[in-house]
Amino acid sequence: MASQRLGSIDLAVSHARRLLEKNADLAAEQAGEILNVHPGHPTARLILGAAHRRAGRLQAALDVLEALTVEFPHSAPAHLELGVACFEYGRSAEAEAALRRAVQQNPASPDGWRLLADCLDARGDAAGADAARARYLKAANHDPRLRAAAAALVENNLPVADALLCAHLDAHPTDVAALRMRAEVAGRLRRYADAEELLERCLTLAPSFDAARHNLAVVLNRAAKPAAALPHVVQLLGREPENPGYLNLKAAILANMGDYRGSIETYRGVLGRYPHQPKVWMSLGHALKTEGRQEESVAAYRRAISMEATLGEAYWSLANLKTFRFAADDIEAMEDVLARADLAEEDRVHFEFALGKALEDAGVHDRSFAHYSEANALHRKSHPYSAAENSRFVGRCKRQLTADFFRARAAMGSPSAAPIFIVGLPRAGSTLLEQILASHPAVEGTIELPDIPQIARTLIGRDDDAQEGRFFESLAALGAAELRALGESYLESTRVHRKTDAPYFIDKMPNNCLYVGLIHLILPNAKIIDARRHPLGCCFSAFKQHFARGQGFTYSLGDLGRYYREYVELMAHIDAVLPGRVHRVLYESVIEDTETEVRRLLEHCGLPFDERCLRFYETERPVRTASSEQVRQPIFKEGTEYWRRFEPWLGALKQELGAVLDAYPGVPEFSPSEALSS
Repeated sequence: MASQRLGSIDLAVSHARRLLEKNADLAAEQAGEILNVHPGHPTARLILGAAHRRAGRLQAALDVLEALTVEFPHSAPAHLELGVACFEYGRSAEAEAALRRAVQQNPASPDGWRLLADCLDARGDAAGADAARARYLKAANHDPRLRAAAAALVENNLPVADALLCAHLDAHPTDVAALRMRAEVAGRLRRYADAEELLERCLTLAPSFDAARHNLAVVLNRAAKPAAALPHVVQLLGREPENPGYLNLKAAILANMGDYRGSIETYRGVLGRYPHQPKVWMSLGHALKTEGRQEESVAAYRRAISMEATLGEAYWSLANLKTFRFAADDIEAMEDVLARADLAEEDRVHFEFALGKALEDAGVHDRSFAHYSEANALHRKSHPYSAAENSRFVGRCKRQLTADFFRARAAMGSPSAAPIFIVGLPRAGSTLLEQILASHPAVEGTIELPDIPQIARTLIGRDDDAQEGRFFESLAALGAAELRALGESYLESTRVHRKTDAPYFIDKMPNNCLYVGLIHLILPNAKIIDARRHPLGCCFSAFKQHFARGQGFTYSLGDLGRYYREYVELMAHIDAVLPGRVHRVLYESVIEDTETEVRRLLEHCGLPFDERCLRFYETERPVRTASSEQVRQPIFKEGTEYWRRFEPWLGALKQELGAVLDAYPGVPEFSPSEALSS
């Protein structure tokens, strides 16, 4: 009789499972009947919880599933179903915890990793979502070669993953899962053009492959192509309009397109439904900061910290407001977190920078410098920089970009005079000059546009070897039509950042100082302004700044001094071969005699004087750089020599600057055709 009853229960459970796929209410009814006969039956309870969830009875589902996971803590299916219910209920932190327990109990669960990735996306943890999707691929693919490649991807062993995937795709070129995995490898290596090509191939083969479309939108946005990324996200949202991961990506894309109000509205929409997302609150804070809404941005950062005390980037974001001051309890909280052995290194870097700023404001300069130094040393470990490579580039510029070289290619580029380039080192006052110029009705401010470095990369090609030589060889081979086409391409690619019909616009990417020769060739009528600041003030200010990317030379005082010295050398060479082409503005001169310098600047740009340029701090416009709050205030002289408080620790910087420091604001003599010695 007992075996008969067990057989009947098993049949009833199987029937309930089948009903669950077709009719949640009938499945719940069947599960209830089983539980009347056999109270506590775990599978019936799981089906009942799942049925309640699918029918929209989330609280009832949670009541069943929470009790089930307490009683059966090692049940992966129970934790998985609980995670889904929590996620749909808006309790994303609990959803993440439940899903992590599910994949811990069953690491081979494709659904577990896929749902965890979606949950992490919703929480704004893009890196965590990427890692979970890599595990999903490992769990979902049965081909042993793909399993091995996925395992290498999980371990971040990119050369092995790439080799395995290349071999597999040679034999199976239409395997979209492998194409997407190889695109993931390319994206992690920042080979965005390769990743874009692979993902577009995926979508050609499988237009409904939403995961690949999502990846493509991410890659395009990271490659500074937000306008190309947006339609893909819009298409994804057409199918899943409430998907928080897609909405977060849309918000980030809108911010990169300069639509900060749209970005803020989108982030607020996500947080209205999923309020317990510290990283999304932080992203909202970034957008609010750029819009000049400092009180709201501080509140958003504080909200993020209240949810995740170890979120170092939120503390650094407060410090990066520059005009914000930490309270004593903030300093104590940061010191407590830094004392933790389990703090992630990326968070530790952010906390070190933030604490350095807090102690600097408190006047404790020795401890402040110690934290800045530790932050830079930690960051440098995972972000190597080659000073020798930069030296070779400067040397090659001086040898190849001669007066005769430019004379032979005169007026071959696009004739447009619309761009105004502000170049130099970061923290040299370029944002101040941009704000002054953008206060003129004929000039539009944009952002630090990545388009000139991208053009340089196209000249290099995809070969990682001999980049310097390839760039100069390609540049020398360009004819009139190609130079003009590159100039027109720049104008077209930057159009997405233009929001007004002003005839001129600003590109203030500081690193463009390395590409002044390229700019002159492809845009011979563009204006170029060199923003320069006292080498110790400029370099130490950069040393204190945690740049998101692209400024690898700033994480060592020695590298900073060498880079500044070589920048001065390169600009001196440009002055010699293209006299008058670059207009130099000294930060200290702007502080001392603002009106005179503003008049000179406008005259160089061919613009009539406008009083609004002297009241630049009244101009309302988004500002994305670290100086965003400072340029919304009148000029103060007190900060020009603030570096002197840290002078006892700047020996390595002074040594590398050498004659450049002694000659400032003048320029020492450099050899005519050789780079500075290493």
